[in-house]
Amino acid sequence: MAKNRFNDNVGPSQRQLRVGELIRRTLADVLGRGDIHDPDLNRMSVTVGEVRVSPDLKVATAYVLPLGGKGKEELVGLLARNKSELRRAVSKNLTLKFAPELRFRLDETFDRLDDTRRLFSQDAVRRDLAD
Repeated sequence: MAKNRFNDNVGPSQRQLRVGELIRRTLADVLGRGDIHDPDLNRMSVTVGEVRVSPDLKVATAYVLPLGGKGKEELVGLLARNKSELRRAVSKNLTLKFAPELRFRLDETFDRLDDTRRLFSQDAVRRDLAD
């Protein structure tokens, strides 16, 4: 297989990004509509922040967070328990040769944003930025 001289493994390819976004939107729609036959999962509002896809498009890692932030660990367990049904529902909207295996992780983006805001609000940091 020829090496792509424009992408020296710096980041995800355009195809990975495109497929990841398609999976994210589809997964959010499926969870929002309550298409999964699990009452515990259907009672939760889920935010799908990002989906990262492996280079071979066979593994998709979804970064999720419950709305309001309560029940984070429970949500990951519920999604893992229903991952085969979610995979089937997501694969209906994909035009890929293989339906990717779904993995679920907590989205910690908002926590990192809070930490960054806290850093920028410190007097020493503000003083350094003003100079």
